[in-house]
Amino acid sequence: MASDGVTENCLAWAARDPSGVLSPYKFSRRAVGVDDVSLKITHCGVCYADVFWTRNGFGDSRYPLVPGHEIVGIVKEVGSNVRGFRVGDHVGVGTMVNSCRDCEYCNDDLENCCSKGRISTFNGVDVDGTITKGGYSSYIVVHERFCFKIPNEYPLALAAPLLCAGITVYSPMIRHKMNIPGKSLGVIGLGGLGHMAVKFGKAFGLKVTIFSTSISKKEEALNLLGADNFVISSDQEHMKALTKSLDFIVDTASGDHPFDPYLELLKIGGIYTLVGFPSEIKFSPASLNIGLRTFSGSMTGVA
Repeated sequence: MASDGVTENCLAWAARDPSGVLSPYKFSRRAVGVDDVSLKITHCGVCYADVFWTRNGFGDSRYPLVPGHEIVGIVKEVGSNVRGFRVGDHVGVGTMVNSCRDCEYCNDDLENCCSKGRISTFNGVDVDGTITKGGYSSYIVVHERFCFKIPNEYPLALAAPLLCAGITVYSPMIRHKMNIPGKSLGVIGLGGLGHMAVKFGKAFGLKVTIFSTSISKKEEALNLLGADNFVISSDQEHMKALTKSLDFIVDTASGDHPFDPYLELLKIGGIYTLVGFPSEIKFSPASLNIGLRTFSGSMTGVA
């Protein structure tokens, strides 16, 4: 049942200034509302966004800042209107804890694009006016719409990265039908997002090629993740040999890099999706128009 205005102390790690250094912090979560789920946090993944916001990367960080939005744990309380969760359920929470749930985008399952502004898991403004604090903490309270069941037999520690890195690549891959067995996928970059893109690609039955600037990642790419091909992006001969060979590309790189060489690797009508955040995007219109290609962007998804 819901708490009637009762909160409890929450233990956390918080950054107090743009140095990004974390230190112990204690605060009170908002009370559990009728539509809310409260969960004891057992694990929280580490995302580069945590580092970025603790260091005030966008200039909008509100301190003390408790990062963390790859959250998993066990339900300890539910609101009186909640029907989809029970105490003891294994659940996850990603990059959002609420939205208006009533606009065009929310009604189309695009709550991350909420026209009235989504409420981020940390550094956002919650429904009670307080600043949201993330998963580097002992528990969290979220609207049930932004809480996701995890099978009890699935290890919680392994589930955590799915709540940001996982959904960030899964969402555009499904939206652009990158789940057709036998098709070919290129993945640019092999960080957290790249790992997930490769895993989903292989699970979907795609032929996966990884593009990296680091030869040190070759063994991991081929032997651990099971990629079909590994290419050093500066190897012009190897890149040229792959011209018009890929149906899809998922670009996870946030460092600045050229786009035309990769666009040329797409087949006619191929789809390029950018989920990284380079400082600028430049490419020749011919790279799109002549090949009837599509260039799209995407950010973290929801369900």
